Amino acid sequence: MVAPTGPLAGVRVIDITAVMMGPWATQMLADLGADVIKVEPPKGDSTRRTGPAGEQLLGPLFLGANRNKRSIVLDLKAPEGVEALLRLVEGADVLTYNVRPAAMKRLGLTYERLAEVNPRLIYVGLFGFSQSGRYAAEPAFDDLIQSAMGLPNIVAAHTGQEPRYVPFNLADRSVGLYAFGVIASALYARTQTGQGQRIDVPMFETMVPAILGDHLYGKRFDPARGEAGYPRLLSRARKPFRTRDAYVCCLIYHEHHWTAFLEVIGKSEMMKTDPRLASIATRMENIDSLNEFVAGELAQKTTAEWQALLKAADIPVFPVHTFDSLLEDPHLRDIEFFRTENHPTVGPVFETAVPSEWHGTPPGGYMPAPSLGQHSAELLKGVGYSEAEVASLLARGISSGAA
Repeated sequence: MVAPTGPLAGVRVIDITAVMMGPWATQMLADLGADVIKVEPPKGDSTRRTGPAGEQLLGPLFLGANRNKRSIVLDLKAPEGVEALLRLVEGADVLTYNVRPAAMKRLGLTYERLAEVNPRLIYVGLFGFSQSGRYAAEPAFDDLIQSAMGLPNIVAAHTGQEPRYVPFNLADRSVGLYAFGVIASALYARTQTGQGQRIDVPMFETMVPAILGDHLYGKRFDPARGEAGYPRLLSRARKPFRTRDAYVCCLIYHEHHWTAFLEVIGKSEMMKTDPRLASIATRMENIDSLNEFVAGELAQKTTAEWQALLKAADIPVFPVHTFDSLLEDPHLRDIEFFRTENHPTVGPVFETAVPSEWHGTPPGGYMPAPSLGQHSAELLKGVGYSEAEVASLLARGISSGAA
């Protein structure tokens, strides 16, 4: 193993999470130098089987959330598997899991037991709901949390169509990002106290303030000063604008944006004559009709023409990417954000760079997402198991991987 570098070098994370939310959080830790040990059941993380190369247990979703980690297989339903995990915990800084706490209790892996083994351990659970309320035992997936936070109905209000989910794992990735910040904060707190702690990161309670931050709106006050829902975001005309040849996003929001836009289209007098443009309040009240007005103007020229005109007028503008055009984005090419790395099992794979740019302790090195149990023997030997004991664990299916 190449010693990791970066701001989290020296931090060891025992990662018992699977699917997306937890692995996304721990990949960010791994990207910044933490030694993340992915503990998997004998069948592995279920995302290994999703999509192309699933038959090789290295599907694209798995590859995109598990780089820079080491994989060990442990059957935690067997006492010997739990014993091996406890040995790993002795030298760890963080343990993350995303099964319900009741399942961790059945496995004998409560915070209280692990804190006896390692009082400095930061024990982080990522699950659906706070354990203090009636939903505590409920399972949770991204679609379910989107529903619980009301997002499909907001999409329906915006589009005038039936409720729909946002077509990417919004809750999983958002809560994973929040969990990354929580873990980093807990590591800092431990430098002050010397003690570990248990932290719960529930999806529902993380996402509710995110959506209400925009949409509580008039009900932010008591008594209410209007209805919930931010009109600018809910406007049915708030969408990419159709040009003569494609679509474009442009933000005509502040007064100086409107002044500049009207000058570009030769209708400067509207700033004085159109009551809809009198203030930000009147623009919010008339957001639908103003968006429709802009849409009518933008339909008359090509996307490239509008980009040139609006950039010159200092109006925010950007083309609407497709998956393919995003991969060819010239800015991302400039900064070498995309790269191809060779995976020893599946061959060349497409990777994205660490998005933050560090000028003092930059992360370095790269390990492709591991094959199932790739590091089992290495890690077991590292916590004191002999060659014979490792061979026995592998032979009995308590662990698996190359000897």
